[in-house]
Amino acid sequence: MENLRALSAFIAAVDAGSFSEAAKKLDITAVMVGKYVRQLEQELGVRLLERNTRRQHLTEAGEIWYQEARQILAQLQWARSRIDNLKRFPSGSLRITAPTTLGSTLIAGLAARYQQQWPDVRIELALSDHYVSLIDEGFDVAVRVGALPEDSPLVARCLGEYQMVICAAPAYLTQYGTPQTPSELSQHRCLGNMLWNKQNAWRLGEIPLWPSETTYNTNDGQALRQAALAGAGMILQPLVLLAEDIAAGRLVRVLDDALPPPRPIHILWQQDTHPSPKRRSFIAFLQQQMPARLALP
Repeated sequence: MENLRALSAFIAAVDAGSFSEAAKKLDITAVMVGKYVRQLEQELGVRLLERNTRRQHLTEAGEIWYQEARQILAQLQWARSRIDNLKRFPSGSLRITAPTTLGSTLIAGLAARYQQQWPDVRIELALSDHYVSLIDEGFDVAVRVGALPEDSPLVARCLGEYQMVICAAPAYLTQYGTPQTPSELSQHRCLGNMLWNKQNAWRLGEIPLWPSETTYNTNDGQALRQAALAGAGMILQPLVLLAEDIAAGRLVRVLDDALPPPRPIHILWQQDTHPSPKRRSFIAFLQQQMPARLALP
């Protein structure tokens, strides 16, 4: 910063024609202007200004330094204005990480609606069911499902609940019947997610809610949805994925009373004493929009 002050003082002295006039412009003393100019000359090892009691003029080195310095200051002022705009209005790159199903069915659309309000924000949405480190991988926010670790250094806000549902197509239920208890699921054709395991499977107390032997398996929720719509069997998936099909009658909910409690959905970010408008406004937008989108149909 001291070098920038010296640079500004030198340019002001040349533009104003004297140290005293430059001092008035910069609101410092003429002695300080002279000190800054001499500091530059000492660092460069050349004379920049020739002065006497009546006038001053640039040396050859001073002319070169003056022209280059003006361009440098102009670029710095432009950069400062961009930073000021970042502090006032949402803009720049907003990097978001979210689980695959929740991200593709809900977060992607909401992020697009947010961008319509703030078109200067560039959205980068990375979907993954694996743990992603905000700090190590440079994300602004993360949306996560499930309980959070107590020792997390991140700030978290709850956005709603992640409810699972069990459904089947009407044609399937007509052919195979409607289960009345979870134990009857073992007698049905059930669709399985290959990403589920003993640690993350949905359970009814200590008993697995979903049969371990399934007739159709894939690692993608959208693929399971398409299979269920085609009548391939019973599906256990998040409500956000199946809500439109349920509302339209393409899928029918069963065993609602047997479902385990919903899991919380949080948005997380790194603590920052100077939060950016883009992150602050996106968090507020999700807090406003998510509850209605997660409501039961």
